[in-house]
Formats: sequence, structure tokens, C-alpha cells
Amino acid sequence: MHFTSDRGIDPAALAPLVERSGLAAYFLPEHGHIPVRREAAHPGTGGAELPDDRYMRTLDPWAALGAAAAVTRHIELGTAVALPVQSDPITLAKAIATVDHLSGGRLTLGVGFGWNTDELGDHGVPAARRRTMLREYLGAMRALWTQDEASFDGEFVRFGPSWAWPKPTGAVPVLVGAGGTDKNFRWIAAHADGWITTPRDRGIAAAAARLREIWAEAGRVGRPRVVALDAVPDGARLARWDHGGVDLVLYPAVDGSHDAAAEYLAKLAAAVGPWVAGGGD
Repeated sequence: MHFTSDRGIDPAALAPLVERSGLAAYFLPEHGHIPVRREAAHPGTGGAELPDDRYMRTLDPWAALGAAAAVTRHIELGTAVALPVQSDPITLAKAIATVDHLSGGRLTLGVGFGWNTDELGDHGVPAARRRTMLREYLGAMRALWTQDEASFDGEFVRFGPSWAWPKPTGAVPVLVGAGGTDKNFRWIAAHADGWITTPRDRGIAAAAARLREIWAEAGRVGRPRVVALDAVPDGARLARWDHGGVDLVLYPAVDGSHDAAAEYLAKLAAAVGPWVAGGGD
């Protein structure tokens, strides 16, 4: 996972290194801006302080993924996570469909509800309604992606019959990055295709099993995809996750320089080799 910024190497340089290393995926986050004065506590620090100044320096995810798509051919491209409710849904649907089209159908949309309610507020998003708003945005975008004459009539999104191309190559997978709770799993089972863990989640294999139970109770067929965030590869943990139904593991990228990134990726690929079908960066 590449925490992009205007100070690290750019996606067009890093993504090909990921692909050449034999790893499976290139994901990145989104923050349009960070209000200087705010009340929302960062879930990691517990206060207003940020653990990394890249939160205020992240690149636009769709421009970055478009650049990555142009210089790769096989790796999965995705967000962990994007914040759809901070954009216009019609414009965002176009951007996502365009990246999917240009990448040959390799895009996965990881979304979040948004921990930074001050950031959401600057976009006119009511904190207490952000789940409903995200549900409507996803519904509206799916309509634009799948219907020749799309329309949507909701509380936050409304538009009449409209034409919008390109359409994505297939159904764009939607994963939700959120804590492993029954409430979140029920939302995923109702509106999404899988789960991205948070750095604070523990007992990932057991949580994945619980998600599959809720998925089946909701009448969904197949099984939800599970993407786990990890810091350092550990063979026992990867084996446990693999057995427990984790499909992809994301590790933080090193992007200080081209040589440092390439060296790190080579070591990472060697470390996750036995689980390469479920590993990524």
C-alpha cells in the first residue's frame, strides 16, 4: 500500500516496481484536505495530532491510479480507502469508470465512512448520516456504471435519466475499510463486496469467519472478499490468515527513493512468497 505524497516517488515509478516484484496489488488512500482546527480524534493517536504528515499531502487517488494503470498490465489497482461522499457522485463515477477502463478492469474501490468528521463537514456531509450518504453514492454510481439510461432518486443524490460512458469492464468490487464489528459487517453484507481491516483490528481470521456468517444470513451467495492490513510479514500469521479466508494482504510501501523501494519490494516478495496469491503491496 502506497501512502502517496508530493515528497515520495510517484505512482508511475512505484507501481511498475510492485508489478515486477511479483506482488499482486497496488493500493493507495485518499484525503482531500485536513482541517487544521478540528474536533475529530485520529483513531490511531486518540487526539488531534496526526501520526504522519502525509495525511495532508496525499495525491488525488484517481489521477495517481490512472498514472499507475498506464505503466502496469497485471496488478490490481485500488484504494484503501477512498472517501466517496467528499466528491460529486456523478463526477466520481466517471473518474472511477475511466480508471477501470484504462486499466483493463483492474480497479477495486475500497471505501470508508470517514473518521475525520471535520473533513467531512467541509464537504457538507452530516456526520450522523454519512453511512446513508455512502450507501446512496454507491447506488448512484452503480446505476451510472450499469444502466444505459441511469437515474437515481435519493435523499442526497438525485438525477434524471442520463447517459454516461465508459462503463466499467465488469462490476467494480466495493470493499469497506472499517472496524470488524457486526454493525459494519451487516452494512458490508447489504451494500458491498468485502472488508478491508483497520490497523486496530485483531483476531482477523475469527472476524472474517463472522463476516461470512452475516453474509450468508443476508442471503448473499459466494463469500465476501477480505483484505488485511499488515506491517511486517510473519509466516505464522500469514498461514493463519490464509486458512481463515484472507484474500489479500497489504503492506506499507517504502517510497523514499527508487532504489530503496526496489530493495524493499524484493525483500517483501521473498518474505510472502509462499502466500503470493494472497499477498500484495
